[in-house]
Amino acid sequence: MNRRNVLKNLGLGAGFIGLVGTSRLFASEAMEHLEDNSAFSGKINLSVCRWPYANIPLKEFAQACAKMGITGMDLLKPSEWETVEKEGLVCSMATDDFASITDGFNEPANHKKLQEAYRGLIDKAAEHNIKNVICFSGNRHGMDEETGIKNCVKGLTPLLEYAAPKNVNLVMELLNSKVDHKDYMCDHTKWGVALAKELDKPNFKLLYDIYHMQIMEGDVIRTIRDNHEYINHYHTGGVPGRNEINDSQELNYSAIMQAIYDTGFDGYVAQEFIPTWDDKISALKQGIEICDI
Repeated sequence: MNRRNVLKNLGLGAGFIGLVGTSRLFASEAMEHLEDNSAFSGKINLSVCRWPYANIPLKEFAQACAKMGITGMDLLKPSEWETVEKEGLVCSMATDDFASITDGFNEPANHKKLQEAYRGLIDKAAEHNIKNVICFSGNRHGMDEETGIKNCVKGLTPLLEYAAPKNVNLVMELLNSKVDHKDYMCDHTKWGVALAKELDKPNFKLLYDIYHMQIMEGDVIRTIRDNHEYINHYHTGGVPGRNEINDSQELNYSAIMQAIYDTGFDGYVAQEFIPTWDDKISALKQGIEICDI
């Protein structure tokens, strides 16, 4: 199970679950036992990705998140923004159906279609004061890395210039090509940073997914310290398995969060692990407690 498959089969919308009764039961039970946990240190801005909790209706999920102290939610489409905003959350990373992991900006044939679609999403994000919109390099399909960078620069530059006065960032996610996203081009921090330097636009940043980069390159804390100026967002996940970020996996998330905080980071860290617990809200609560240094 991975994000691509969940998004493909379920979508990101609030009305995509057929098991409504079960979903509402999950949310109801979670709200009953969830303590008000909003008094966090504030050192890390807490967010969560929507898709691992797709079986909980969006409104109920947003309410549970707000009660435990989460202030942002990632990977929401425009149709979902208002629902979470009404519960006091912000969309911390915007997306829409057209955003493709496999068919991205490294392929010139995609540029016209992507540019048109992203302009619309950027406009909508600006209207809601949403700062970050996700984008992807696309798969290699035999392309060398230098050509991929050149093509991404050509495709992204007009959009970055369009987004800048609207105070919107385009944020490219670093994903592993070893386990989850075979052939994906932006699969190492070095490549993403090289693209950022070539673009030389302050509103282009990287989404450093800790799970993915542990798989591809390891040395997480050093990499974050050395490249933090190009990163404005983080995702979590346990390695191996992409499940809870507790002692069941190999990463020391408390130390990683401290390293992120020490760089002066003021963006969001979003939980993106797939809960294995029956009580998914409690698993999420544990995750944000681990990240609250």
